[in-house]
Amino acid sequence: MQKTVYLGMIGDIMHPGLINIIQRGAEYGRVLIGLFTDRAIATHKRLPYLTYEQRKNVVENIKGVWKVVPQDDWSYVPNLREYKPDYIIHGDDWKEGSEKELRQEVFKVMEELGGEVIEIPYTKGIESSSLDKEIKSIGTTPDVRLKSLRRLIAAKPVVRILEVHNGLSGLIVENLEIQNRMLTEHFDGMWSSSLTDSTSKGKPDIEAVDLTTRLQDLTNILECTTKPIIYDGDTGGKLEHFVFTVRTLERNGISAVIIEDKVGLKKNSLFGTDAIQTQDTIENFCNKIRAGKEAQVTKDFMVIARIESLIAGKSVEDALERAFAYVEAGADGVMIHSKNKSGDDIKEFCRAFREKHTYVPIVVVPTTYNHITEEELNSWGVNVVIYANHMLRAAYPAMVKVATSILEHHRSYDANDLCMPIKEILELIPGTK
Repeated sequence: MQKTVYLGMIGDIMHPGLINIIQRGAEYGRVLIGLFTDRAIATHKRLPYLTYEQRKNVVENIKGVWKVVPQDDWSYVPNLREYKPDYIIHGDDWKEGSEKELRQEVFKVMEELGGEVIEIPYTKGIESSSLDKEIKSIGTTPDVRLKSLRRLIAAKPVVRILEVHNGLSGLIVENLEIQNRMLTEHFDGMWSSSLTDSTSKGKPDIEAVDLTTRLQDLTNILECTTKPIIYDGDTGGKLEHFVFTVRTLERNGISAVIIEDKVGLKKNSLFGTDAIQTQDTIENFCNKIRAGKEAQVTKDFMVIARIESLIAGKSVEDALERAFAYVEAGADGVMIHSKNKSGDDIKEFCRAFREKHTYVPIVVVPTTYNHITEEELNSWGVNVVIYANHMLRAAYPAMVKVATSILEHHRSYDANDLCMPIKEILELIPGTK
């Protein structure tokens, strides 16, 4: 009987190095490809450009590939135990760095199975991360960006979203990564906040900045990033106007809009009961949700209902009643908001909501209960965590310190350590060189 060679592969960016390792594997037997699923990839690195089915269609048609099976875990161990291959083949680049632990696991399991690990020299001149950067520099299309949020929610325990208010802050979300053992930590997408958008323009957060104006800033962000964007739609405005908002956002590749169930002059929710917070009726808000869903063209755009019951001093029961009605009306997810510092009311809401709706996404904004980790929020049933205003809040104090230093010393020399070097600024923006 012909022997089996296992090869784990993402298969998003095909290059000569991958073809080489398939050909080498075929010398030892039939090549079984363990194709990483979105779920396996998303918890460790950026979501692939192509879906699993698209990648599978490409890989299974490569000469030398015998069969393609899903690999649902970043670790090779579950698939090795299931398929019991005679060999596993891998490039020798995993001897160092974040994949070193993976390698140790594989050697241990293959020894138990009586199999062998084949390591081949990494193909020089080919680096997937460099190819990825080149592809990112080309950009993306509205359609690809639009679909990515739903893929992320399906693939990741928690989708991590950070507020952006201009192209520069968008570049930080786009490119920032840190290595945490075998994990590459990064932000999954961006939050276009009405609060930080209006504040950066020196205007109050009362829906004073209209959609057309906000789209100018959104365009700047869209042009230099590729990750999904969730749009803060405040109350959504009049039902008749919300229809056009949905169509405009969808056409531009925005993945979702979140609208809150309040009426009248908008007041920021973190004022809580210190400001008059008037909720819309369930019937009226459900009608707005239905109108938005009917207006969209694709099935991928998301209308998410933000529930303000806890902000307005009402009970968790009131919030749940509204949440269930909004989902029934067609909302693709719910966002529950609170200024309670303990987070207990959010926990109670999430667990009760999950008893009825297992898969409807729950979005939270843990600004006041920020001591609670993403892992704990996920254990409550949370899918998306939005850090809603931190980029602007961090930028303002830094700018004040620099300006104060210049005033105090009548020169900018003393502020040098507070500022990014000009050379780094120039290198930060693609196309500057």
